[in-house]
Amino acid sequence: MRFGISLVATLLLAILSTGEGYAANAVVRDGNTLQLGNVTYRLDGIDAPAFDQLCIDEHADPWTCGVEARDQLAKLIGGKQVRCDDIGVDPTTKKRRLGVCKIEGDPTSLSQLLVRQGFALNVEASATGRFKPDEAAAKDNRLGLWKGCFVAPREFRVGKSDGALLGGACPADRDKQIREALFPQDIAMPAGCNIKGKYAVRARVTGNLGIYHLQACRSYPGLGNPDRWFCSEDDAQAAGFRRAYNCRPPKAK
Repeated sequence: MRFGISLVATLLLAILSTGEGYAANAVVRDGNTLQLGNVTYRLDGIDAPAFDQLCIDEHADPWTCGVEARDQLAKLIGGKQVRCDDIGVDPTTKKRRLGVCKIEGDPTSLSQLLVRQGFALNVEASATGRFKPDEAAAKDNRLGLWKGCFVAPREFRVGKSDGALLGGACPADRDKQIREALFPQDIAMPAGCNIKGKYAVRARVTGNLGIYHLQACRSYPGLGNPDRWFCSEDDAQAAGFRRAYNCRPPKAK
């Protein structure tokens, strides 16, 4: 009998840990990602700025739009419980899941709310990404990212500095200056995110975009002007970066 009860409890815990239809307090990782328990979900149907992405505001000044997108998602949740319906493995990384996530008691998905506020773009290819009217309204009203100038998050993540400029304040005569601001040579480290990422052709041998360097890596001190900053190894790997081979192995727990 005890074995049967223990088995049921174990199975129940496993089901809850997947986050399928389970309401829990969420930990916001960035504007596109949150964690429920041990499961990390990428919000389906949208593309939000990476945590270290920069944009231009309506006054032509750079601003940390990736940080703001993260904060906006946290503000939307407001400490309430979140329910995520698991719709499968995230195609960009097997360590994460795709989820349609909603605040408990609210029928509108967090994905749609972020697009409405202008802090995420609609993804046409997604089965649940039907937020084109919300994106158009945010663009017309110059909300969030649309108030200034930016590149699509997917283009920022691959370092495509010549991608299309989006937003209501992208004067053609300042194209060069805008791109230099969006992709600066010396990117300031976001608070608490000290993992350096560098795009590298040699990383493509392993199917990656680049290489990330931890403080425990011999290469870390001499690596100037990183292309990306990451808050965790999981974030770096999800972005398509692999660990530098000269890093000391992680300490056994």
